[in-house]
This record gives sequence, C-alpha cells and structure tokens, in this order.
Amino acid sequence: MTQSAKTNTPSASEGVVHRNQQDIRAQNQAVILTAAEEEFVLQSYRGATMQGIADRAGLPKANVHYYFKNKKNLYEMVLRTIIQEWNDGLVTMTVDSDPKTVIEKFVRTKLHQAFAHPNRHKLFALEVIGGAPHLHDFMSTAMKDWALDKTQVMKTWHEQGKIAIADPLQLLILIWATTQRYAEFETEIVGLMQKSAYDETDEARAADFLIPFILRGCGLE
Repeated sequence: MTQSAKTNTPSASEGVVHRNQQDIRAQNQAVILTAAEEEFVLQSYRGATMQGIADRAGLPKANVHYYFKNKKNLYEMVLRTIIQEWNDGLVTMTVDSDPKTVIEKFVRTKLHQAFAHPNRHKLFALEVIGGAPHLHDFMSTAMKDWALDKTQVMKTWHEQGKIAIADPLQLLILIWATTQRYAEFETEIVGLMQKSAYDETDEARAADFLIPFILRGCGLE
C-alpha cells in the first residue's frame, strides 16, 4: 500500500468522531424542532422568535441558526415533520380490504398521533386557520389526492353493501374531527376530565368509545 493510500484511508478513531458528530447534530436538531413546535403553538408563527426557540431548547441562538437558517426555514421543517406523521398514518385501503379492520386501524392511528404529539396537531390547525400559506401545496395535491382515492374506495364499499355510509367524505371529516380534537383542544378536555394532563388510560378510553360509535354508524357493529 502506498503512503498516499494510507493517508486517504480514514482511521477508526476518525470514523468514531464522525459518527459522534452526526449523533450530536441529530440530537440538537430534534431538540430544536421540539422546542420550535412548542414556541410556534404558543406564540404563533408571527410571534415566535429564534431567540425564544433557542431559550426553550436550552441552546445558544447561534446554534439554532447553525442548523436552521432562519425562522421560515425552521417553521417549514416543523411542518414537514407534521406531514411525515400524517403520511405515516395513511392506512392501506383498497376495495378488497375489510372495511371494519381498515376503519378501526385508521381511528386508532389518528388517536395515537393526537395523544403522542398534540403540539403537531395544534400547529397544523393554526396553520389551516390562517389560510394554510405554508401547506397550500400539500393540501391541494397529496392530501386532496389521498382523500379522493379513499372516498372512491368507500363509495365502492357502499355500492357493494359493505358499509352503510353513502357520503364517505363526511366519514373522513368525522374521524379527523373526533380524533384530532383530543390534541387541538387538550386544555379544554383535560379540564372537563378534572385533571391537569392526560394519563396513560385516556387514549384507550377514547378509542373504546369512538371505534364502536363510528363502526355502528357504518353498519359494521
């Protein structure tokens, strides 16, 4: 092996350093994104500042700018995280699928997302209330196409006598409304429950009520 080849080959210690740097970068980005979710929910996009996000993350403001160029860049990254979660919740639904299994899985997935990451749902709601300037492309393409595809499947189910729902878009809206409510109106709901925060039983309690209720409306119970 030549001397130049030896020089160009990374050592084991250099590889460890590189991995450690990658780990630190990923950890810092995750901390910043979580802090940004909270800050944007509490202060809105207009009111949030990079300094406020840095303070909430416990990092210098310069570190936040190192990973995310500006507030718009950071906000759009948070929204992409929300969209990825939305995509992860897209259950497989075809005309050959079992309606009861698919609808139950969809409700459970949406409920879990609402309880696991309430700030993401709150921020999504705030963005939509504001006219969805940063989500317009997503809502007019991927989200619209997904909804059209699923409503067509459910229309076929109805024509085949598998479900009682004749207007599947209303069913989608109902599922979104009932599941996302637990995130978007968390303060109201925990107050009505006479507690300060959700506990480990609340997601199951919501599922135990909503799933039979929705399935009965579809003629599946």
